[in-house]
Amino acid sequence: HLKKEARRLPLANPAPGHSVTSPFGVRTDPILGTAALHSGMDFRAPMGMPAKVTAAGVVTKAGWNGGYGRMVEVDHGNGFATRYGHLSEIDVTVGQKLAAGDIIGKTGSSGRSTGPHLHYEVRHNGDAVDPLRFLTVGKKVAQYL
Repeated sequence: HLKKEARRLPLANPAPGHSVTSPFGVRTDPILGTAALHSGMDFRAPMGMPAKVTAAGVVTKAGWNGGYGRMVEVDHGNGFATRYGHLSEIDVTVGQKLAAGDIIGKTGSSGRSTGPHLHYEVRHNGDAVDPLRFLTVGKKVAQYL
């Protein structure tokens, strides 16, 4: 039972082998040039790379979402959700059940973006939290799941 619950936590890296180009936290907005909260992490990714969900869950949003461009949001239960933004293509539908590692779409530069990348967010009860905290734990516990 514990393993099943743990697989619903967003512990996997959404873009393994790809560097982080912009971490979570306050930064200079690349378009406006003013200080603003970056609510996720950006991973360098070529246009059209498969984007994979980081944990099991259900798709709650799949479509255009303002500055996120083409975005997928997945509910993982226990108040946790993840968002995948600036996609060039979406390959899932609202209500679809996913396993960790399933492809949800392809990376891109849609919406408010300066080039192809994957914007990744972890939210808990609606609030953005630093995804790095989950990736760090994920590296440590992966062998047990």
